Amino acid sequence: MKQKEIMLNTMGIDLARASFEEIGDEHSGTSLKTPLREDAFEIDDDLKVELIEKHFREIMHIMGLDLTDDSLKGTPHRVAKMYVKEVFSGLNPKNKPVAKLFENKYKYNQMLVEKDITFHSHCEHHFVPIYGKAHVAYISSGDVIGLSKINRIVQYYSKRPQVQERLTMQIGNELKEALGTDDVAVIMDAYHMCVSSRGVNDTNSSTVTSFFSGKFERDEQSRNEFLKFISLKK
Repeated sequence: MKQKEIMLNTMGIDLARASFEEIGDEHSGTSLKTPLREDAFEIDDDLKVELIEKHFREIMHIMGLDLTDDSLKGTPHRVAKMYVKEVFSGLNPKNKPVAKLFENKYKYNQMLVEKDITFHSHCEHHFVPIYGKAHVAYISSGDVIGLSKINRIVQYYSKRPQVQERLTMQIGNELKEALGTDDVAVIMDAYHMCVSSRGVNDTNSSTVTSFFSGKFERDEQSRNEFLKFISLKK
């Protein structure tokens, strides 16, 4: 390959890398749905663990780590198992919680608020943790949902590579569909390790995102009541 061609190819790689870096720093997302290939689940979890273990072992080797050390030799398997079975288990639709509805026999027609739901996710740009609190409210249209299912829905969508804006909207839309009501509100307040542990290294700032639908979007009084509830101290 001629020197000019090599230089042009190198420039192309550098430009692409610069573009990737810019997207990561700007915290942008590409779609409401988590980007997944159509063949994402054609291989089972055990094979995924095996393949990730193999490739993560190579990453550690490239970094110069001694994989014969007692503390490190099991790390590739632990990381692979953690990725598939735990922190990214929300990618697999078979893990989606079933939201069983119950008739609202007591005719409770005010908002129900579930606040301070702890969640852990991962930034899809750098694969480092996002963690914080989710606050959810809904007004029943005739049915109610078990409280633990709200937490499980939050956890399900959190356990995948995410941007916070998408995560907030996915939770809000799932609750609307599961509950059969448009009257849903979600607020998420989170810390991003891609901000605090790299880049700007700001350890104090948090990111707040919101989803307001139905009455919470139309009615300022309902929205303010929700905001008041989640600000109450325990």
